[in-house]
Amino acid sequence: MPSRLLYLVRHAEQDQTGEEEADTGLSARGRRQATLLGERLRGTDFAAVHHGPSRRAAETAALVAAALPGVPVCEDDRAGDHMPHDTDPAGQPEPYANFLAGFTERDRLDGPRVTAEAVSRFATAPAEGDVRELIITHNFLVAWLVRHALEAPERRWIGLNHQNAGLTVIRYTPAAPPTLIALNDVAHLPPDLRATGLPPAYHL
Repeated sequence: MPSRLLYLVRHAEQDQTGEEEADTGLSARGRRQATLLGERLRGTDFAAVHHGPSRRAAETAALVAAALPGVPVCEDDRAGDHMPHDTDPAGQPEPYANFLAGFTERDRLDGPRVTAEAVSRFATAPAEGDVRELIITHNFLVAWLVRHALEAPERRWIGLNHQNAGLTVIRYTPAAPPTLIALNDVAHLPPDLRATGLPPAYHL
């Protein structure tokens, strides 16, 4: 039976020394996270490593791919940082409503379209064979694909928060619903490199 194992990773920690909205690369901690993730994935038979166009995603992918010789690395806008669903803020808890209010009209139009393309391309069983693909992306897409796999309400992409360099794995086959194999797994990171990317209140 054909299957796709989709490995999803939120990019490693971003350098925060520049402007708040700047497309900066990785911090020193982020480079360590990405290198350790690559060591964990060494030897995995990936068909490809896909990454979004941001510097932090591209740099994470390059460091991970250094441990995956021969695996092609591809930039793909479908793995970018997009609002995955134009969720109505009405009826949402106040923090979620305020969060949704920060998106532009363009975000609300383009994000769901690109995300639907990502689902069509990556969140399906292959026509034949067993395929493993790695996507270095952002929290929103990982959250959306987890929500999609679990058939949760569309609004539940909000509140699914993933650590930098955390690993999520979903299996797709033609005979059954998607299977969530791993979620936000950071076993490859020492304690001092965990919890980055999460709100402070979520640190364990």
